[in-house]
Amino acid sequence: MLNLTQDLRDHAPEFLRDLSNLKFEQTDDGGLYFPASKMVARGVYEHDVNGLDPQSDTNLLTTEGLTSLLAVYLGATAKYANFYLALYAGAISPVNTWTAANFTANASEITSLTEGHSEATRQEFVDSTAAAASINNTASKAVFTIVTATTLTVNGVGLLSSSVRGGTTGVLFSATRFATARSLSDADLFNIGYTVSLTST
Repeated sequence: MLNLTQDLRDHAPEFLRDLSNLKFEQTDDGGLYFPASKMVARGVYEHDVNGLDPQSDTNLLTTEGLTSLLAVYLGATAKYANFYLALYAGAISPVNTWTAANFTANASEITSLTEGHSEATRQEFVDSTAAAASINNTASKAVFTIVTATTLTVNGVGLLSSSVRGGTTGVLFSATRFATARSLSDADLFNIGYTVSLTST
């Protein structure tokens, strides 16, 4: 779970109220700005193929994901044990109303074991220790072993609390559509790192 700074804790009530009332703005880099609490939430996905051609894309933090964060950190809701990365094929950009319940359908999550990846589940987000209101998995990126007869097109990725490929329970924390779709070959290793941060302005 994110390690909020004292400044963020001080503004948490305004943050929760703004989130509930949808009083926030999307920033140019895909984050969310909350004017009343003067906080910015943002994340970045970094990805490469076989360790080559690194690219990065800012994410969209969902309303469902941010609400869950507050419910766990400031409320009495039990935290999810883990989060998982899921690849999607749809040529579509996520919106903040996406949820875990509609992610697979909206994004066309890649669930096939023959035209997708060989891992049986979504790949775990193995986080580092949170510091300075930021957390990431860059020391242990998620790795997808691609399986395809020709090529596999991956347009984006999401971070969810369920490991089940195509699952519809839990929470969708964030998602992104890649600026450039990835065209992957059989046996490619598609590596994904994710960093999310909260800052007070």
